[in-house]
Amino acid sequence: MKAIIIGGGIGGLSCAIALRKVGWEVTVFEQNESLTENGAGIVLAANAMRALESFDTAGRIREEGTPVRVAELRTWRGSLLARLPVEKQAVRYGTPSYLIHRGSLQSILYSRSLDLGVTVEHGKRFAELIDRHGGVEVRFADGTSANGELLVAADGYRSKIRDGLFGHTPLRYSGYRAIRGIGSFDDPRYPLAAGGGFEALGNGTRFGFSHLGGGRIFWFAAMNEAEGQGASLTPEERKKDALLKFRNWYSPVPAVIEATQPMDILTHSIYDLEPLRQWSKGRVTLLGDAAHPMLPNLGQGGAQAMEDAVVLADLLRIRPAGGALVEALQAYEKMRIQRVLNIVRQSRLMGRLMQLESPLALAIRNTALRVAADRLFISRLHPVVGYEPPKL
Repeated sequence: MKAIIIGGGIGGLSCAIALRKVGWEVTVFEQNESLTENGAGIVLAANAMRALESFDTAGRIREEGTPVRVAELRTWRGSLLARLPVEKQAVRYGTPSYLIHRGSLQSILYSRSLDLGVTVEHGKRFAELIDRHGGVEVRFADGTSANGELLVAADGYRSKIRDGLFGHTPLRYSGYRAIRGIGSFDDPRYPLAAGGGFEALGNGTRFGFSHLGGGRIFWFAAMNEAEGQGASLTPEERKKDALLKFRNWYSPVPAVIEATQPMDILTHSIYDLEPLRQWSKGRVTLLGDAAHPMLPNLGQGGAQAMEDAVVLADLLRIRPAGGALVEALQAYEKMRIQRVLNIVRQSRLMGRLMQLESPLALAIRNTALRVAADRLFISRLHPVVGYEPPKL
């Protein structure tokens, strides 16, 4: 049985590993000419680490990433709101969360795919799919094609395959823009050995800082703005823009930005998608951001793609054919859609909470965080990070 996967990002490579482990022949088609290691940091909570255990890659994550052992919430002036219960979560779930560069994670998954015998072809831009009786044909912009029994679309939040299957659904703008940076920075208040960092909250604005592994740090900022603002800024202008917006914030915020090279600063508007009620049609299904783009406020985008991959592979373990394959894909979406819908909604709600502008709302939120951070973050996040995907 041959599976075709469109997209060689975190979701596509996770799916390739999972399907290969249950006996499928797998080819991944990626439009970029080579493996790209762009991006910033990604947090891997307990549910993601469980999926990575199934991929036999969790050990490398622990080697190359950094465990999150300190996580503070502060005001933009530096007043402590709460220390999040990351140690309690680590004990409860048997692992801390890890922060790692997205490029490092993708490289680990790519290497594991090749070790398992997955074929990865680069420079393959998707053009068309034909779902025939008995199989799926995919055609590419270079005139080549591929055939298989199954097609998994892992082609990202602007998925062309999703649009082709179900019609175009406009993305939803979150109301804020993100700036993200990678650099080297040392502060005795947040030593590398301790791991983790802080998130500072302002008026419609926030800034986060964490250790990333390999001696690097990752920072992000989010600010309420009109859609598309900042899209045309050069790298130097991005840095100047960030320094201007955060010049009066709690130290070390300005210093973290100053220590970052302009080319290592990214900015983009943040989107999600109204949750779909269907992911599969015939022998074709969606996975990861192609199925459920979500806002990054819970750090679950990559984790949910990994969960998708493990659940899908578990259902396809017996390598069903014909109508049984179609039924297995329907079972996959039935098992996943409600869970992901809840996380999409929670991520949007968390974003609203963190991006508040009203002085009264800010005061109420900050008081609630001071009083009930443990209960809020442990109880509300347990259904998300406490999930145990099937073992492959």
